[in-house]
Amino acid sequence: MSIARRIAEWASQLSFKDLDDRTVEEAKKRFIDTLGVAIGAFNEEPVRIARWVAESTAGSRLPATVWGTRSRGSFDTVDFANGCACRYFDFNDTYLSKEALHPSDSIPAIIAAAELVDAPGDRIIEAIVAAYEVIGALADAYSVRARGWDHTVYINIGSAVGAGKVLGLDASRMEEAINIAATTGFALRQTRAGELSMWKGCAAAHASRNGLFSAVLAWRGMTGPKPVFEGEYGFFRVGLCGDSFQLPELGENGYRILRTSIKYWPVEYHSMSAVEAALKLRERTGALKPEDIDSVEVDTFTVSYNIIVKDKEKWDPHTRETADHSLPYIVAAALLDGHVWTDTFRPERFLAEDVRKVMARMKIKVNDEYDRLYPEGIGNKITLRLKNGEIYSEESVYPPGHFKNPLDRGGVEQKFLRITSGLLPEERAREFLIRAWNLEKIENIGGLIRLLAVRE
Repeated sequence: MSIARRIAEWASQLSFKDLDDRTVEEAKKRFIDTLGVAIGAFNEEPVRIARWVAESTAGSRLPATVWGTRSRGSFDTVDFANGCACRYFDFNDTYLSKEALHPSDSIPAIIAAAELVDAPGDRIIEAIVAAYEVIGALADAYSVRARGWDHTVYINIGSAVGAGKVLGLDASRMEEAINIAATTGFALRQTRAGELSMWKGCAAAHASRNGLFSAVLAWRGMTGPKPVFEGEYGFFRVGLCGDSFQLPELGENGYRILRTSIKYWPVEYHSMSAVEAALKLRERTGALKPEDIDSVEVDTFTVSYNIIVKDKEKWDPHTRETADHSLPYIVAAALLDGHVWTDTFRPERFLAEDVRKVMARMKIKVNDEYDRLYPEGIGNKITLRLKNGEIYSEESVYPPGHFKNPLDRGGVEQKFLRITSGLLPEERAREFLIRAWNLEKIENIGGLIRLLAVRE
């Protein structure tokens, strides 16, 4: 049986009644978290650009809701706009394996598809679990970044599965959605190399849009090339230069959504434990100025080093996208400011002289012990030497929100309310939370989404 067919048969057969209470709860948490970080980014420039495109398609025969508004536009452009919003702050969840990625990038496609067919909430939960499972299994199988492809290759396929699930595709049509998506969805890893552009936060949205579009085509009867993975010019031979992989079993020993982690701070996930360590140091030392610091040494792991340290641009960030992927900057800002939030990544902060001085006194090296822990843990250790001779050290492996140190409902709500503060009236935000915790009982997802309208 082909890989595409295997995925399609598993996904088409998944049922809400098969899901245990914990899996349903975690799906709801990620639904809430994804919508929250998207609304928080409502006024950011790439989000406004994508929203303009989506709203220009008003009057579409197949509409979906632009998050943060009551506007509706063509389902695919809306998916792209909503995907840009949920990804912009780099604050949505993470799955770490051979490939590191953000499974919640598939949720905009699922919600847009749900609006097309008025899918009930329990089917949305099914779709989220299915998309996460497929994305995670692909990430477990092979690191596409090793071949120069972006991890959004997998978001594309998972989004097709999630959207197809909501649309009610049987195994045959689900397979065609995967065939179309996998054929058309390759994206270059250059997105995340060197100085990062706005596209860093939009690439997954493009993949989600492609997956959704593929599912809608299959829904209407379009067929795609097959076997898309194993074929003469398929995924393995062309995309992976002749390599292949064994897709792990789907849905065995607990769903993979349970091994995803919710972000506690808006930074590239491999730096999350470094933030915790730096903030603990700051608590111990009190306020710091660059002239107080003699040196900063950071121990990290190879994947972290390759993604957020090694490029010269990570030591001299000039865009928001580079700054939130710069371990040197993130550590310096946390030590000096005593907090990390979305304002940490404004130009006036990452271009400031004080953080540049601290970065110049910083060294970062790979620690073999942390390599052995990864991807189950993300070890970072910071040693701070002050000019007065004092030495402080802190380590973190499982920061808040990590699947081994998960956020409870209160933690998810606290993040949601903080990131949407000033954009949504608190009363309406809390009403959304009450209803979202009962997502499986929701009959009209569009009505729930429109509770989050920042403007009419």
